[in-house]
Amino acid sequence: WNKSIATIDYTDKEIHCWTAVWDRMETLWDKYACKEYLHSLDLMKKHCNYNRNAIPQQQDITKFLESRTKFKMRPVAGLLSSRDFLNGLAHRTFFCTQYIRHHSKPLYTPEPDICHELLGHAPMFANRDFCDFSQEIGLASLGASDEDIDKLARCYWFSVEFGLCKEYDPVEGRNRMKAYGAGLLSSFGELEYACGENGDEGPQIEPWEPMRAAMQEFPITTYQPLYFLSDSLADAKCKMRKHCEGLPRPFFAQYNCQTQTVFIDRQIKRMDIDS
Repeated sequence: WNKSIATIDYTDKEIHCWTAVWDRMETLWDKYACKEYLHSLDLMKKHCNYNRNAIPQQQDITKFLESRTKFKMRPVAGLLSSRDFLNGLAHRTFFCTQYIRHHSKPLYTPEPDICHELLGHAPMFANRDFCDFSQEIGLASLGASDEDIDKLARCYWFSVEFGLCKEYDPVEGRNRMKAYGAGLLSSFGELEYACGENGDEGPQIEPWEPMRAAMQEFPITTYQPLYFLSDSLADAKCKMRKHCEGLPRPFFAQYNCQTQTVFIDRQIKRMDIDS
């Protein structure tokens, strides 16, 4: 996990694809992204070469994130199981791809790509509350049953990927919905759909309740029909932590940022698995 990340020499067509996504998203971020995202994006423009004309390198991003929140990104070649992916979050590590969508369809991707990872996820990992929140889900997965892994993956989906939070608008004198989920922050269509004024044709919005989210099924090929809205990122983290504390587990895990290790509250014995 501590090996350096290879530098990728992206082609001109791939960079043009990145530019097309950036240009389409930029005005929507100003309108619908949470303040934590916008603040972090400004920092990454300064420290990680975030701009419309070049795809940032993951090694530069990881170096910046580690200095700020002790979080890191690690590239993987394909999809991981929910258990393996959440295990990474427990160690403040986000597994991500370096693949970019085909240049012929810059505004569509059938699976997570580098536009989703770097424009949706990475800026939020520069915020400590969000990092701690993500890690709570990962730590709860250690030693969890397969059933609870599925439930935690749903909590992850409805928060880290598609979470909304309230944010006070001093001009309008009221709270507005803002996005903190990467699936929204990297999709111009779904960001507008989730946060815009859609009347009766808009999605269902429910208060963020991890216990409810853990039981909620979701589509992966269409816009979400349901989103969960938290009072703030701190509120999302607090409720997730409380939910995780109530899960049945053989042990409780904590993370030591100084040593970058996980320790547990009781002794365990590793059992041999019959072949």
